[in-house]
Amino acid sequence: MIDQLTFLLLGLGSGAVFGALALGIVLTYRSSGVVNFATGSIALFGAYVYAYLREGELINLIPGMDSTIDLGYKLDMVPAALVSVACCAILGLILYVLVFRPLRTAPAVAKAVAALGVSLLLSAMFVVRMGTSAVAASPIFPTNSFRLGNAAVPLDRVYFALTVLLLAVLLWLAFRYTSFGLATRAAAETERGAYVSGLSPDRLAAVNWMISSAVAGFAGILITPIVPVVPVAYTLFIVPALAAAVLARFDMVVVAVVAGLAIGMLQSWVQNLAATHEALPSSGLPELVPLVLIMVVLFLRSKPLPTRGAIVLQTLGRAPRPNHIVAPAAILGVIAVLALLLLDERLRAGLILSMIMAIIGLSVVVVTGYAGQVSLAQLTIAGVAGFLVGPIANNWNLGFPWSPLLAAVVAAVIGVLIGIPALRIRGLSVAVVTLAMAFAVEAIWFRNVDIVGSSGVAVPPPQLFGIDLSIGVGLDYPRVTFGVLCLVVLIAVAVGVALLRRSRLGSQMLAVRANEKSAAAAGVHVVRVKILAFSIAAFIAGLGGSLLAYQQQTVTFEAFSAMASVAFFATVYLAGATSVSGGLLAGVMAASGVFFIIFDEVIGIGDWYPAVMALLLILTVILNPEGIVGPPQQWWSRRRASRQAPASTTLLDSIDSALPDPQPLTEPVSRAALELRDVSVHYGGVTAVDGVSLTVPAGKMVGLIGPNGAGKTSVIDAVSGFANCTGEVLLDERPIHTLAPHRRVDAGMSRTFQAIELYDDLSVVENVKVGLRLEAGQKRSDGEERISKVLALLGLAGDRNRQAGELSQGQRQLVSIARALAARPEVLLLDEPGGGLDSTESEWLGQRLQVVRDSGIGILMVDHDMDLVFGACDLVYVVNFGKVIAFGTPDEISANPVVAEAYLGKAAVNG
Repeated sequence: MIDQLTFLLLGLGSGAVFGALALGIVLTYRSSGVVNFATGSIALFGAYVYAYLREGELINLIPGMDSTIDLGYKLDMVPAALVSVACCAILGLILYVLVFRPLRTAPAVAKAVAALGVSLLLSAMFVVRMGTSAVAASPIFPTNSFRLGNAAVPLDRVYFALTVLLLAVLLWLAFRYTSFGLATRAAAETERGAYVSGLSPDRLAAVNWMISSAVAGFAGILITPIVPVVPVAYTLFIVPALAAAVLARFDMVVVAVVAGLAIGMLQSWVQNLAATHEALPSSGLPELVPLVLIMVVLFLRSKPLPTRGAIVLQTLGRAPRPNHIVAPAAILGVIAVLALLLLDERLRAGLILSMIMAIIGLSVVVVTGYAGQVSLAQLTIAGVAGFLVGPIANNWNLGFPWSPLLAAVVAAVIGVLIGIPALRIRGLSVAVVTLAMAFAVEAIWFRNVDIVGSSGVAVPPPQLFGIDLSIGVGLDYPRVTFGVLCLVVLIAVAVGVALLRRSRLGSQMLAVRANEKSAAAAGVHVVRVKILAFSIAAFIAGLGGSLLAYQQQTVTFEAFSAMASVAFFATVYLAGATSVSGGLLAGVMAASGVFFIIFDEVIGIGDWYPAVMALLLILTVILNPEGIVGPPQQWWSRRRASRQAPASTTLLDSIDSALPDPQPLTEPVSRAALELRDVSVHYGGVTAVDGVSLTVPAGKMVGLIGPNGAGKTSVIDAVSGFANCTGEVLLDERPIHTLAPHRRVDAGMSRTFQAIELYDDLSVVENVKVGLRLEAGQKRSDGEERISKVLALLGLAGDRNRQAGELSQGQRQLVSIARALAARPEVLLLDEPGGGLDSTESEWLGQRLQVVRDSGIGILMVDHDMDLVFGACDLVYVVNFGKVIAFGTPDEISANPVVAEAYLGKAAVNG
């Protein structure tokens, strides 16, 4: 028992590092909503400044000048530490002003990518300017130790841990009991409220960035005597630090430090277990600790990172629909073949590598650009196939192409396992999990000499029908035939990804990316779509990893490391992660690819290439979230749009006055379609819906009205499965209140949202197709006919190919209703369909909804437009404070004094 405690205490040093960095991460996130992946690099900056100040030098990262400036004297520990912390605080202010202040209204993912860019930029600059040799520093705390059992525990680790814990307590007290801390918490809750209260969220975020960067720098200083200053080592600290921040909910500073200490102690303990038990892996178990903790916590909470009350105005960028596939693929093939034949050996090798990396880049396009799941592990997943293709070929005697295909299938399985957390979490939580997974896989497999061996994994050359497809050796390197093989795979993958974007599954992926709730309401099986996205992307990455293994001939971990995976994700984001062209460009721009070689030969940028790419990534996130390919695609879209009729400004402007009388969508039916029995909804201790019972007969339109906050939308949410409720919800006398939202769509129910929730990346017809449901035996042509009928009914036939983002508010309302009708519902739930419409447009909408009603579809409509409700509905229910207070025909409700009192107040009615 004493020995186990000893090894736990030996982990205090690394745990203090993780806790201090987690403290900085939490402070940054609370104040600005940024998951700061650059925290480790900021700590590295503080460590370098401190270590060189102790030697009488000041580091200088400016290119073209000496890397250090001689101060003429060596600073003592305290002044060197103070100067270093101040430099880190200034760095934090610079980063906020230049990078993260412009991104204040950007999505959290864009901010995190910018932080990745900052991390890569600082690390690359340190490698170029300061080298990779370790820099040591003199001790800060006493170096003596005390004995516990048979082992000696260094006291400096204990002092380090206590110092970081004390710092966390002081910061907690400051944020808890000072006006600055109160203002920071208020701005984190709601930026609009902060502005109204006279606070400046911008200034608060700037000060907090300085504080968090100073904390990270302070951690870097304390690390220097324990871990020699070297770029690679410090970047590895970010994963356990993120795990500690996750355990602290990105909010509780003391918990973050305690969690960091616990992670370090657990890592030390499991490392000892690995050393004493032969059955356990000799390496990788410590890296597994953060991953396990992150997954357990996120699974138990089943929630994303806590949201801040930020004003988010930007999006992540469009995913343009490829209208032409064959011609671009043919042109790409011809150009690539000519290049393979004409380029010299070095450029040909770079082109081959670029084609391979483009394949892996397309996997990022699928999982991130289409499905919106931020995976930082795609290159690591490619490594799974890369490390397997050799053993499969050698041990199972499977030749080409079966060995790479099987390796890619295994990679797809691993990709699904990596994607499992995304079934319950989303957004940056997925990014954190995939990053931790990449580090764990690298440590426990790729770097494990018990599995891989010290010399790597040999890969036999590919052959097909007696044709040597290998990359060659010596003077025969690189061979054109291997380049052609890579080109064929690349074109096949690119065409497949383009077709995926045009398919119904691709539309569903984009729907999930845009809004999972809205996608589920349209009948999309969100879990299935996510699993398919991860598996398809991983299979594509596996193909690229297999080709990379053939290109290397002996596979080692360097090509597939976790940091290389992060850097490549950044490259894809820079090129354009939402389109096929972006994935292809990412391959061209990859390290050691064709662009790298050209720039290196022309201007000798080789050593600075990672730093330049990181800087371009930061600028791209700020200025153009769609990546380098975004502006040309936008120009082409505008050019095409200019050839079409000018966009209408109102709903009625887009409707042909000569439209024929609309035809019913289905044959009339007669049965009670929807029934609610004593339905209640509670949010915490608040009752939003209190024992509501109502009936929506088939072929009838029922209005649900009431004052603001009466519980109307909560009723819709309960019926459609987006709010937990008690009581019963029956559709055709079948209970559906236990079904998931998309299953209720399958059962015959569709809904719209008050916020409309369209997918602006998709055209009108693609938006509607997301909700399309075909019955058994129906053909695709039947679905197209259904869509055409729906669009014609709602006056949208002429806008079917327009992007949803180009439509007016009234047109967006109609598209939302059309998407719900495409699911062939028996009951249609409408939440504020008249929002944003004038009286004429509202009257026209009511007439169209009556046609839908006459088709036998039951409609439950919530709206504040009384003219629309009383003019179109057959029955009206009135709710107030969550209870039904009246129901009847529109005439009965309009004359009901109880309803008038609910809307106007008793005094107004009596007056």
